[in-house]
Amino acid sequence: MSKNDIILEIEDKKELYAYQVKDIDKIFDRLDNAPNNYHLLYQLPTGGGKTVIFSEIVRRYLSKNDKKVVVLTHRIELCKQTSKMLKGFGVKNKIINSNIKELPDQEEYPCFVAMVETLKNRLNDEKLLIDNVGLVIIDEAHYNSFRKLLKSFKNSFILGVTATPLSSNIKLPMYQNYSELIVGDTIQTLIDQGFLAKATTYSYDVGLTSLKVGINGDYTVKSSDDLYMNMIMQEKLLHAYTEKSLGKKTLIFNNGINTSLYVYDTFKEAGFPIKHLDNTTSNDDRKDILAWFKKTPDAILTSVGILTTGFDEPTVETIILNRATKSLTLYFQMIGRGSRKLPNKSEFSIIDLGNNALRFGLWNEPVDWQHIFKNPEYYLENLRDDAEIEKNFNYQMPEAVREIFKNSTNISFDVEEEFKIITKQNLRSKVVMDKSIDQHASMCVDNSDELYEARMLSKLLFDDIESRVKQFINCLGKTSKNYREWLIEDYKQKLSLAIGKKFRDKINF
Repeated sequence: MSKNDIILEIEDKKELYAYQVKDIDKIFDRLDNAPNNYHLLYQLPTGGGKTVIFSEIVRRYLSKNDKKVVVLTHRIELCKQTSKMLKGFGVKNKIINSNIKELPDQEEYPCFVAMVETLKNRLNDEKLLIDNVGLVIIDEAHYNSFRKLLKSFKNSFILGVTATPLSSNIKLPMYQNYSELIVGDTIQTLIDQGFLAKATTYSYDVGLTSLKVGINGDYTVKSSDDLYMNMIMQEKLLHAYTEKSLGKKTLIFNNGINTSLYVYDTFKEAGFPIKHLDNTTSNDDRKDILAWFKKTPDAILTSVGILTTGFDEPTVETIILNRATKSLTLYFQMIGRGSRKLPNKSEFSIIDLGNNALRFGLWNEPVDWQHIFKNPEYYLENLRDDAEIEKNFNYQMPEAVREIFKNSTNISFDVEEEFKIITKQNLRSKVVMDKSIDQHASMCVDNSDELYEARMLSKLLFDDIESRVKQFINCLGKTSKNYREWLIEDYKQKLSLAIGKKFRDKINF
């Protein structure tokens, strides 16, 4: 039996596991005893079978009640998957998509599956009305778009389902829309019971001080592109892949399309089988790419956001987070794409190039979801910031970069030791940075024949510069983020001037 046949056989089975039955019974306890318009939120990790669970809930609810059920999703792919799963449970249902303007046949269906925006538009047009709805199930309930429809189902029991009960908008916390949270089994429990694959995380230190935070609370695409498109980061990514994932089916997540295209070019030039996918890819090309990814054992797929939900490829062996995020939900969504277990797959790898594991904790570490649900502001305010995370970084120059600076016998610089020396000598603290700049300038000049080349080489030292500046700031004590950013830019400008002076001295010598 081929790997694909095994996957299809697994997907055709509608077996409910003990932990799923336990949670279904908890949910029905509320359905049977709480008010008809009660709002309940249910959490279960990605890969735990949330769609299976709420499909069984729909089946059992319809067998006991003479009312309709509406299932809401936020993407058309999820609508189709949900409809198919419901049919597998014997639930006759109809998808309300953009082609559906009215429902003259609604009495024929006990269940409807709809994308939230489509249903909202139809209800606003007053051309479509679903009568006698007793239960509304909201998939991926952390998305706030569903709030727009709650007023249309004032007398219905609302069941929100999510892997991460943390609102995508901090200004609209989930406790405002849900009265209670039921928490399912943890990731580690599902691993121990053999339902999820075990993950090994490999973290590579990345300086993130150049990243900017946008209005949505996460790092901006532009600042991410600027960082992850540079040669050092591309080299770090390629090195991490060849070191930890060579020959394995790999999914790479990026923050920007430009970065993903750079990744595609980098891996293509290195001779690896890779394709790129983003939200501008046509439906036909998307199908072809995903079919290729499914059947190719060592395939690499670099993408931007589009595969975080509604995508299920169990054969993925490695997840590469080639981005940083401040979204706990996105963190779990990305990693969850590799957590499906198969008869021949019990483990997968996570390569973290965004300090995400240091920010949120390892994927399988326990999370107090009840606390996050009730106190989201407190949780977000107490996330480790980048400066704190990077405080303990020890920069190591990549081998490829070290080879470029092969004419320099010494590339190390002990900031803390130099700080102690100048303090004893009662010199200005900035003397430490002056010495560091002088050494970096010498490295650039000693390994180039032209001034332009020397200044281009200085760009390869940006990670080292950030590391040294951070160590210097730690010696100074508490400083503002603006001062840290200014210090790095000031260092780079002075380095460029120092390179020019040393190059002129070299020519005149």
